[in-house]
Amino acid sequence: MSGAEMSDITYKAETVGTNKRRHAGGLALSVSVMAVTMTALLAGCANRDSITVGSIPDDYRTNHPIVIAEQDQKIDLPVGAGDHGMTRNQRETLLGFLDSYDRRAAPVLTILIPYGSVNEVAARAAGRDFARLAIASGVRKGRVVITSYQARSAEIAAPIRVIYTAVRAQTDKCGRWPDDLADTTENRHYANFGCSYQNNLAAQIANPNDLLGPRKQSEIDAENRSRVIGTYRSNGNAILPGEVNY
Repeated sequence: MSGAEMSDITYKAETVGTNKRRHAGGLALSVSVMAVTMTALLAGCANRDSITVGSIPDDYRTNHPIVIAEQDQKIDLPVGAGDHGMTRNQRETLLGFLDSYDRRAAPVLTILIPYGSVNEVAARAAGRDFARLAIASGVRKGRVVITSYQARSAEIAAPIRVIYTAVRAQTDKCGRWPDDLADTTENRHYANFGCSYQNNLAAQIANPNDLLGPRKQSEIDAENRSRVIGTYRSNGNAILPGEVNY
């Protein structure tokens, strides 16, 4: 075989090897591009909901969030011009109002007595009785404040207002109708949607601090725990499958 033929064979072998490497390199590049594309698509799907909610809020919990804030608790107790001190109905109503008063936090309890009204004298006497009843029910004496306010008319019997501040779970006021309900082209909730539900849920929360975090676990009653375990062993654990314990 001549030297020219050998050179030709060598050139063809190098050409074939180069083409294979190029093909393999192109395949690897294609696989890499596909992997990057799939990753981007999956990432887009994963963030789609958060982007949508963040840009256009359509969740009643976002539109009407429950917040923890201080709120005045108040009640108006009517007083007749001919009353002599606190009446039985006033006593029961005031005690019911003070049931929600937090004795540990001990906020200021303000008793507003009207002056310049037709029942001014009777209201002053009833207000002092209200203060004594509040102290007897657990309100600290130093946290009871008696003050007065100007009545609107001298011919009307103005009520006594009792106020204290408490931490409550609350939401914004309902009744917002900025848009036409018939406009449903975007298929979104209307502005007032879920407001009453959130308000009712907030009103049912006895301790608003439960929304901020869990309470500390109470200590275990070892005696009660032993009694419960003993009852379970003697009754519940002795029942075999298919048997009924009468």
